[in-house]
Amino acid sequence: MKPPVHVVGNYVSPYVRKVLVALDLKGVAYTIDPIIPFLGGDGFTAVSPLRRIPVLVDGDLTLTDSTVICEYLDEVHPTPPLLPRTPALRARARWLEEFADTRMGDVFIWRLFAQVIVRPAVFGQQPDTALIERTMRDDVPQVFDYLEAQAPAEGYFCGELSIADIAVASFLRNAGLAKVKPDPERWPRLAGLVERVLALPSFARLKEFERTLLKVPPAEHRAALAAIGAPISPETLGTDRPRAGFARG
Repeated sequence: MKPPVHVVGNYVSPYVRKVLVALDLKGVAYTIDPIIPFLGGDGFTAVSPLRRIPVLVDGDLTLTDSTVICEYLDEVHPTPPLLPRTPALRARARWLEEFADTRMGDVFIWRLFAQVIVRPAVFGQQPDTALIERTMRDDVPQVFDYLEAQAPAEGYFCGELSIADIAVASFLRNAGLAKVKPDPERWPRLAGLVERVLALPSFARLKEFERTLLKVPPAEHRAALAAIGAPISPETLGTDRPRAGFARG
């Protein structure tokens, strides 16, 4: 029997979440080293030279970047597919994934989640409240307006579930953890889509792990996750000393 693939990256990262959902949908077993990229040591730099998560190790192959990883998984494990069947819909799905990884990453991760959760927990710093206020006023509505115009009243962005839905929902899950959600009265299509996607078993199975990580300091992450059944790897690339890095993946 082929051994599980190995993932380096924290459950609360939307880029890691995207890969874990893809693995679950395809029935691929994995182990995980749930490090925060800012706490990765030299071994982490060796496998992720941009110091980003996730990293996927499959035998002799090591990959970084969530989009590259998901495309690889889709080729090696084609059922169910992460991309639609037609060229036009595949292009649409890729674009929405890119929009999520870049624009939503900037707004919901760096300007909100990192401020509200990462800065206090990892670096012991206070959030930049002025940045949060500007982001909530100017950027969040713009992102929600765009996605509302793209979202269907029922179903998924490209008809069937695809990487577009997985990516967008992964980032809005982090927005929700930072207490930011699309108002269903103002953005009904987007709110409905996110609710449908996050209710899928592949997302729902991750929520307990995510909630657990937000309750304990980083030094206790591995033990807390192992206690509730997460497939934690026996070794880690993490350290207890923060250093600069790039979390986008």
